[in-house]
Amino acid sequence: MQWLLAVSFGEIFLKGRNRNVFYKTATNNIKRNIRDIGYDDMYSESSKLYIKADRDKFESLTREIQKVFGIVYISEVVRCDKDMETIRQTSVDLINYYENDKNLTFKVDSKRTDKSFPLTSPELNAKIGGNILESFGNLKVDIHKPDFTVFIDIKSSAYIYIKRTKGLGGLPLGSSGEGLLLLSGGIDSPVAGFMMAKRGMNINAIHFHSYPFTSKRAHQKAMDLAQILSAYTGKMRVYSVNLAEIYKSISKNCPRRETTILSRRFMMRIASKISEKYGYQALITGESLGQVASQTVESMSVINESSMLPILRPLIAMDKKDIIEISEKIGSYDKAIEPYDDCCSIFAPDSPVTKPKLKYIEKSEENLAIETLETQAIESMKIIEIA
Repeated sequence: MQWLLAVSFGEIFLKGRNRNVFYKTATNNIKRNIRDIGYDDMYSESSKLYIKADRDKFESLTREIQKVFGIVYISEVVRCDKDMETIRQTSVDLINYYENDKNLTFKVDSKRTDKSFPLTSPELNAKIGGNILESFGNLKVDIHKPDFTVFIDIKSSAYIYIKRTKGLGGLPLGSSGEGLLLLSGGIDSPVAGFMMAKRGMNINAIHFHSYPFTSKRAHQKAMDLAQILSAYTGKMRVYSVNLAEIYKSISKNCPRRETTILSRRFMMRIASKISEKYGYQALITGESLGQVASQTVESMSVINESSMLPILRPLIAMDKKDIIEISEKIGSYDKAIEPYDDCCSIFAPDSPVTKPKLKYIEKSEENLAIETLETQAIESMKIIEIA
């Protein structure tokens, strides 16, 4: 009998001919996350990954594997011989180990990968379920909503488990292209980056600031958010771009009501140019429809026209409450609400235009030395590596 951690994958096994690529990507991401904790061995069998390690490391290993996208469950399993007496005894032992309250309901859920095993899955469920009822007089069967489930996988050996922890699901990081996240110092953009990473996209970030109009602490707050996000995305590069001169030029030469739209178009053009140089395929923002003036349909349509790349908005239909819940879940919320203004809030007009028309915005841009301002901003940017 041997204790192992078993990793169950989700959508990976719907990927047909690409399955091995997705599986290898997810496995490499797991290895990266647990390398500092350490483990003895790792092997795969019938769509699951098994990890051998000291049991006192299981909690730490599970916590780090939970941060890897593409995983639906991490289970503490016992591997044993696949004879009925051993399976029965191991099931009883696990119930004694995990379930102190015996006035509970349960069911047995078995999967028989090894078709040479003499019992079918329903027959095994019934047999082991009956054995458990004989061993624990206060337990009752409930196949719909049990208090706990005894899982049995029949493969080259029998794998039996009760405790399993939910993973993040999604697709393995790095399996869906390269994205550049517009990372502010707020609640929304880290959540947007997390959600695109969950769909398998590699995430790097660009942060726009306007020092000295905004403080160094505001800039550090954004870097701290990048560090929090990197627990899920792995290493991240952040392009730190100063928009102070651009804001000054907009303020001097354009209607104040258009400041937000004009500055967002600058951001998209700059992010597009950086993406072209470094190979990013899409821009990602934390915009949610109707949340602020720049996030109306009209505003986003005008902003879209400034980008050479698709702009992905994973939060577009989400309520703020739901965004906050994810922010709390990934650990970015407390940092995001620290009271340091970003460049958008510092220069936001009191009465911003909410239904801009492209022809008027482009007319205002004729008063700006766009190419010069963007080149200066890119040439003076700093690149920060987040480990």
